[in-house]
Amino acid sequence: MKALSSIDPTLPDDREPKEVWYTSYGSNMHLDRLACYIRGGRPLGATREYPGCRNPVMPPRSLAVELSGAMYFATESPVWGGGRAFYDPEGSGRVLARAHLVTTEQFSDIAAQEMYREPGTNLKLGEALEHGRAVLGEGRYETLVCVGQIDGLPVLTFTAPWGMNDVPWIPPSLPYVEFLASGLLSAGTWDVDAIAEYVAACPGASGHWSEQDIAALLTGDS
Repeated sequence: MKALSSIDPTLPDDREPKEVWYTSYGSNMHLDRLACYIRGGRPLGATREYPGCRNPVMPPRSLAVELSGAMYFATESPVWGGGRAFYDPEGSGRVLARAHLVTTEQFSDIAAQEMYREPGTNLKLGEALEHGRAVLGEGRYETLVCVGQIDGLPVLTFTAPWGMNDVPWIPPSLPYVEFLASGLLSAGTWDVDAIAEYVAACPGASGHWSEQDIAALLTGDS
């Protein structure tokens, strides 16, 4: 198994980095899914076509990481049906994630597509890099969070402006759970049992998705 990469929790000094670690805790942990955001296309099981990034080069590195906080499923996804994954840095526990090394321009374009905006405009990251958080809008993924740095580069993700207890939890759909769990498995750090236990315990999935159901998606058993 591949080792977990550690995150230095201090915020980076460079406020205008050329590269960042885009850290996904949802379906973009799966490289095939991420490729649709970078190269353009529609992922299997989804209903939306993505335009892709200005720079279509895939990340040269992807690392398995764990974030402090909680992951939960809420709101209704028009792409997948069911709840979407969100990160609450104030929550209790740990979040399994993958940090992809991308250019700052690519991060801006990925974020734009998650925000249902057209890619092509660079985000201003200064506030997030200085304070750890920046609310760019009221939308679902319009809040940037910087949780620290790896190799001097910021570890950035995006989530909702609200907390996990401020909205109803909604169970995620089968295709969404499959992409999310498969993305974790492909990191080579966590095994099937650990992933199934983690996802099944997340608010929104808990009580609707069993560990056995999630493990079956990963092993092909039905």
